[in-house]
Formats: sequence, C-alpha cells, structure tokens
Amino acid sequence: MKQFRKDFKILDQMVYKRPLVYFDNAATTQKPQIVIDSILEYYNNFNSNIHRGVHYLSQQATDQFEQARKTVQHYINAKHFHEIIFTKGTTESINLIAHSFGMSFLKAGDEVLISEMEHHSNIVPWKMVCDLKGASLRVIPMNEVGGLDIDQIERLITSKTKILAITHTSNVLGTINPVKEIIRIAHSKGVPVLVDGAQAISHTKVDVQDLDADFYAFSGHKMYAPMGIGVLYGKEEWLNKLPPYQGGGEMIGKVTFEEITYNELPFKFEAGTPNVEGVLGLEKAIQYIQSIGIEKIASYEQELLFYLMDRMKEIPNIHYYGLSKEKVAVLSFNVGDIHPYDLGVILDQMGIAVRTGHHCAQPIMDKFNIPGTIRVSLALYNTKAEIDLFIDALKKGIVMLS
Repeated sequence: MKQFRKDFKILDQMVYKRPLVYFDNAATTQKPQIVIDSILEYYNNFNSNIHRGVHYLSQQATDQFEQARKTVQHYINAKHFHEIIFTKGTTESINLIAHSFGMSFLKAGDEVLISEMEHHSNIVPWKMVCDLKGASLRVIPMNEVGGLDIDQIERLITSKTKILAITHTSNVLGTINPVKEIIRIAHSKGVPVLVDGAQAISHTKVDVQDLDADFYAFSGHKMYAPMGIGVLYGKEEWLNKLPPYQGGGEMIGKVTFEEITYNELPFKFEAGTPNVEGVLGLEKAIQYIQSIGIEKIASYEQELLFYLMDRMKEIPNIHYYGLSKEKVAVLSFNVGDIHPYDLGVILDQMGIAVRTGHHCAQPIMDKFNIPGTIRVSLALYNTKAEIDLFIDALKKGIVMLS
C-alpha cells in the first residue's frame, strides 16, 4: 500500500521537527492529490451555478455534478440515481430525516429507538424532534466489549416504535454492527431504519439494497473527499412521502403567494446553491477508492490494527474500550490514571496526531465512567513504521506523566 501514500502530500511534512504521524482518520481523512486537483479544475475551468443556466459553463458544471450523483449511486448500489441527496455531511443528512420524518410521522407517545453507542449527530436531532412532538427516545444498551445484543433490539421494538436510527460503525469503539440483521428485525415489525454510515463508508463495502436500509447517511471528508459534502440515500418511496427539510431555490416546482409546489426528487431536498466542488471531489475520492479496491483497503487496515494491538502489549496498565470481534481499524484506550488529554498533548509534541476526549459520544464515556479516551484510527496511507514511532512516543509520554 506504500505506493498510494505518495498521493497524500500533507503526510510528508514535519511537525515540531518530527515526521508527522497522522492517526486521527476517524475525525477526517487526508485528501489525495486527485481530489485536490478536481477542486482546482472546477474553479479554473467551469465554475458556474448548476441547473439554472443555459450557457456553456453552467451546462458543463451541471453535467459533471449529475454524473457524480450517478457515481455515488453505483458505489452504494442505490436503485435510482434520484435516491441520492447531496448534503453538507452525515449530520445534516440525519437532521433532514429527523425533521422531515418526525414532523410527518411522530406524535405524542411514539418512540424513536437508537443505541447507546451513537455519535451525538444521531442522538441530538432525534431528541430535539421527540421533545417537540411529545415522543420518547429509547436506547439499546451495549455490552462491555462494545457490541449490541440482537435480542435486546427485538425486545425494545414495540408498536410505539416509529423509526430505528443506528450506527453502522462506532466512531469510538470501532464496532461494526450487524445492520443487515438489525434492519431485517425492524422491518419484520414494520419499522423503517436510518443507518449512520459515517465511519463505515471508508472501511467496508456498502450495498444499500442488500442491507435494505430505508435511509443511509455518510460524509465525504471521512472517505478522502472534501469537507462540507455528504450524502443521504433514501428509498424512493420514503423520499416521496417526506416533506422538504429546507426551502429556497431549486427545491420548488411553482411559487405563488398563495401556494407552493415542490420539485421532483432529488431536487426537493437540495435547496439553494450546492457545494459543487465538494460533489466533484467526492466523485474523485470514490474513483480513487475503487482504483485500489475497498476490500484491499479493509484488509490492509486490519493488518495494521493487528500489528498495533500486538505492539500495545508492551504498554502496562492499558484499558481498552471496544473489543468486539467485528471492528474497523479504530482503537480507543486509556493508560492507568493518566488523563487522555495530557497524554495526547505529549504525543502531539512528538509528531503523533491522535484524538482525545469524548469523541462526540458522551453516553459511551458515561457507560464506562471515564472522561474520555485516546483514539488511534488508521487509514490506507498509514504504515507499521508509523505504529512503531507511536509506540515509542507513547512509552516516553507515559514515563513523563507517571
């Protein structure tokens, strides 16, 4: 995989006179040059607003924008291209469904089911709409190794459950949830399912038709694409039932002061000028992943994770969070009674970029009664040599803080 590292020029730099080791990929991945070049190409050659102009630049931008939509469609195997809605990211995608679904289908006494391992982006929007509509938020508990009990899920789905919102992969624990089985159970009880795929999309093949997901959300910036661009997949039947999330240009059919009609899919949910360069960058990122192969990336990342876990045996007083058998290359841990922030600062001074804190998942921290963790998250451009540097820096940091 070393041949692909050269595509990420940011990794060549020195920080604090040490080579940069970037282990914060669950927060955001770095961007290959092909993605960066696509943004420059757009602004240098055909910058224009889309869908509204008859002139050459607008037509060029529109054609490339809609081609990118088809690229996303095929990448996640959506049935129709108009089931692909472009958003700012996973957060906006979930907010869109929470608002549009909640305003239409939730009433007092209803329930929304989520899990204990959710990112705040898949908790807060649902709590907000539940409070507004007088509904309740119910929570699937996780076990000590960071997994979900399927029997608990089946028990918690009742006649009051109107939607289940579940993460595909935990950003803290790395746990890969059996979402296909979870969706099957929910559907057997007539409950639609939204899947937060932010942490899964860069590590595993996603086939929304095979999963039978009603909604699937993910962000570009966690899969080597630019920030500020994301995707909401929704089954055609559901997207047609839901009202628009935002009003403005493009999402309308006809506007008078007496009546407004809405545009067809997908434009009904894409109000205003979109992030055109982000969409084009997302397409290039997908093509880049496809050129390597998502299976090859996943296999290599697992190899790195196993190597990291083996080297971590050299560190005393380690406590891990998330040791499910099915997990991506994410490792959260603490060392003795050392505060994760303190160790994170020391590692940073040694050129090691890790994430510390609650990772926008405070209920997980409450579950384990800790203030936060140190999180190492790996990507296709990381190496075993970088892991060796990390282990050496970790040992030194522990000595300094003990």
